[in-house]
Amino acid sequence: MRAIKDEHRAARHRRRRLSLAVGIPVAMAAAAGLTYGTAFGVFGEDAQPRASAATAAGAAAGAASAADDVADGMADDVADGFASVNALGQNGTYGGRDGKTVTVKTLADLEKYATAADPYVIVVAATITMDPKGKEIKVASDKTIVGSGTSGQIVGGGFFLGQGVHNVILRNLTIRDSYAGTWNDKEHDFDAVQMDGAHHVWIDHNDLRHMADGLIDSRKDTTYLTVSWNKLSDNNKTFGIGWTENTTADITIHHNWLRETEQRNPSTDNVAHAHLYNNYLQDVAGTDITSSYGNYSRGNTKMVLENSYFEGLNNPVTKDSSAAVVQRGNVFVGTSGRNESGGTAFDPKSFYAYTLDKAADVPAKVKAGTGPRAATGVTAEAASSTLTVAKDGSGRYRTVQAAVDAVPANNSSRVVVSIAPGTYRETVKIPANKPHVTLQGTGGSRKDTVIVYDNAAGTPKPDGSGTYGTSGSATVAAEADDFQARNLTLSNDFDEKANQNLAGHQAVALRTAADKAFLDGVIVEGDQDTLLLDTAAKDKLGRAYIRDSYVVGNTDFIFGRATAVVDRSVITLKKRWDGTSQGYVTAPSTPADRKGFLITNTTVTGDVSARSFYLGRNWHAGGDATLDPQTTVRDSALSGAIRTTPWSDMGGFPWKDDRFAEYKNTGAGSGTASGDRPQLTDAQARNQEIADWLGNWNPTALNPA
Repeated sequence: MRAIKDEHRAARHRRRRLSLAVGIPVAMAAAAGLTYGTAFGVFGEDAQPRASAATAAGAAAGAASAADDVADGMADDVADGFASVNALGQNGTYGGRDGKTVTVKTLADLEKYATAADPYVIVVAATITMDPKGKEIKVASDKTIVGSGTSGQIVGGGFFLGQGVHNVILRNLTIRDSYAGTWNDKEHDFDAVQMDGAHHVWIDHNDLRHMADGLIDSRKDTTYLTVSWNKLSDNNKTFGIGWTENTTADITIHHNWLRETEQRNPSTDNVAHAHLYNNYLQDVAGTDITSSYGNYSRGNTKMVLENSYFEGLNNPVTKDSSAAVVQRGNVFVGTSGRNESGGTAFDPKSFYAYTLDKAADVPAKVKAGTGPRAATGVTAEAASSTLTVAKDGSGRYRTVQAAVDAVPANNSSRVVVSIAPGTYRETVKIPANKPHVTLQGTGGSRKDTVIVYDNAAGTPKPDGSGTYGTSGSATVAAEADDFQARNLTLSNDFDEKANQNLAGHQAVALRTAADKAFLDGVIVEGDQDTLLLDTAAKDKLGRAYIRDSYVVGNTDFIFGRATAVVDRSVITLKKRWDGTSQGYVTAPSTPADRKGFLITNTTVTGDVSARSFYLGRNWHAGGDATLDPQTTVRDSALSGAIRTTPWSDMGGFPWKDDRFAEYKNTGAGSGTASGDRPQLTDAQARNQEIADWLGNWNPTALNPA
């Protein structure tokens, strides 16, 4: 009989008695052992205990980081102003964040992805010359085109957004030099950005200059447009808006630097709501370019002009008799000619929130902040510490997988995928080359954020290549080292009753297949094979630590070959699809030279029949007789649902030839030592603590190494 193995070793002064640091109170544990509880165990529906302090700290750090990014106007890929308004079936402007990120260095690749039907974040990482000169790439909807640092330059042409094109971001680019030798050019319509009937567009932090025609042409009822933090210079016709008798467009223009531009600064023709604020218009004396006019409200335009700074311009603010301009807080230095206001306009804050800078501060702020920034672009964003996910479009990504896809390969520091409350019906895979990823729910409860899918082992793959198999059925598959999940629910809701025709009902909610997986304050729920704790290969170490969490299931629902600890948690037993109560908590398939599963300071309970569940059985995966499966359950509260003989054979291998034991458990499901119920001695127990399982890994750290 080898049910308990003595593991002789020297005492280690480094031993951390993590299992005893914060345990379930004895009275609570004893009481728990006398009840079957609810589906979420004795701690109640809202899933206590939980690592709320760590979760809150992480969320606060993420929020602070995000706030800093927004304050810099650089790292959050969500537009402000009218481009942020929910209208025309589009909830704000976020570009291609739900698609793949690609890096381009050639005109062919830029055009390929910009014109594609699918969403893309397109990183321009080189100087790309348009051929022929004046070429304007026809950008399709749901695109972000962003320069990588200051290296993304478009020379001799630009971009065209046609009728109905929407949800486009142009950012951190230099677009220049389509000038064809004629200052007031009537022949060459070579714009930097031309929009004809587009909506929800954000043009931000670009350097636009020296084009044959306009720097920006917003035409034919283009609406829900925000133009921010751009440098527009060395041009005749800068920024024209209109080319229609309709009065429908809504446009925000803020924090732009217009320098040495003659006209259309901008010219706004028949714009329903034109909000211009904190712009800096500068005409430097003695240069070859002299301004004709500045901001112009034409036709039926209603313009609100706030806290902008005009320096040296002729006719800084003009309006038609039919148009309106409401001026507030603007500064005029060395200007001459028409400076007009009149009529009634609108309240921009009835459409969106914004904050005004003082007009006197605008020149310095705009000079320092406009144009492409070396520290921005997708490279910096993807490497940032927090990537936000929200189904309603208020985050950077709409799906969890899209955020994971944005994590740089072989990243060296932690990236938190911060997930807003909601149910995300998708599968998620964190590949092996993306370590240090945390999936973190931001709701008040771990039940608020749910990632769920319903694949099972026998579910056919859509491509006809067979079925998923057990490991392939996972809703979330974490194949990268140092994975974390916090404050959320990971679920597989495969319906066994409705799919009795399928061969293979194993349905994994979470599969870990790497080292240092840390589950902190989560719910992992399913039926058969809920939590697969695996390793990258049989000869690879794979450690997992599950703390302050719930694991729910009925058959072998904690299984695999990893070295894993379940600490201070609730294991909830669940009836089968047909209402019967029978099952196995663990099914370890541990290599002979490794630790298997340690369950400590945990409550095992559930609304099931008395004496109907085993604590575990020995899984010799693939009939491998060299394996030595191990489960130890210690210092835990066991409900009366646990059998008096809690261990079972599996696949023809006697459990007594492997490693199964208990130590000082309590509750109606506990029992005394016998040949069918091995108990550790005190000496043996000292070598079966959390530190023995985790070695030099301390998963209580914020960013475990």
